[in-house]
Amino acid sequence: MSNFDRNAPVWGAGRAQQTSAVEMDQGLRSFMLGVYNNMSIGLAITGLAAIGISMLAIAGVSPTGKVTALTPLGQALYLSPLKWVVMLAPLAFILFFSFKAESMSSSAARAMFFAFAAVMGVSLSSIFVVYTGESITKVFFITAATFGALSLYGYTTKKSLSAMGSFLIMGLIGLVIASVVNIFLQSSALSFAVSAIGVLVFAGLTAWDTQRLKEMYLYSDMNPEEAAKLSVNGALSLYLNFINMFQMLLSLFGSKQE
Repeated sequence: MSNFDRNAPVWGAGRAQQTSAVEMDQGLRSFMLGVYNNMSIGLAITGLAAIGISMLAIAGVSPTGKVTALTPLGQALYLSPLKWVVMLAPLAFILFFSFKAESMSSSAARAMFFAFAAVMGVSLSSIFVVYTGESITKVFFITAATFGALSLYGYTTKKSLSAMGSFLIMGLIGLVIASVVNIFLQSSALSFAVSAIGVLVFAGLTAWDTQRLKEMYLYSDMNPEEAAKLSVNGALSLYLNFINMFQMLLSLFGSKQE
């Protein structure tokens, strides 16, 4: 549940003072459209990877939709020690991204983001073994609607959300620690608490990140290459919010196979 570069920017005079209102509005819309386009492509890659791997991993399904058998690939991915590599691979990508982000070109950052999205899809493919396809679809659309509403709020609100940023980051760190602890405790009560609190944390981060990206574009001096890189980094932040919110909601409301 890591996220990328949530530190507040150091702003200069910025576009808001250097361009006309029309140019500023057009530039902002183009920038945010780029963010959402990158994010949407990332989500599509994740979904296709997850579905594709699950089809290769599942060998048998009952008339009720329950998975009854796994292929050798499925057994390796979900039952062998390799599952830990699959689970932790997305985190490794995030750490690498964090260290190399400043030195990457925007095109390299975009390629890395899409590669990360594919790896995340492989990691998420296990949900098709645990939950019913109907509940996965239902929770996905609930997440999409919730995310859209929160991101729109963050983009349009005149109220500054910066004050809740530190609180949300502390909550995110707490969730990561609690999730790691629960790997060993296997507590259903702690798992429920992490999921419930996680939904609220990532809901808040969605609105905050959207406003943060908007203000970074408006109040910082960036050349086109820097703006393109910020677009990719912003897409990654919003993508992670969406994926984590989806997993939390699925844990709370998803119907497990019986």
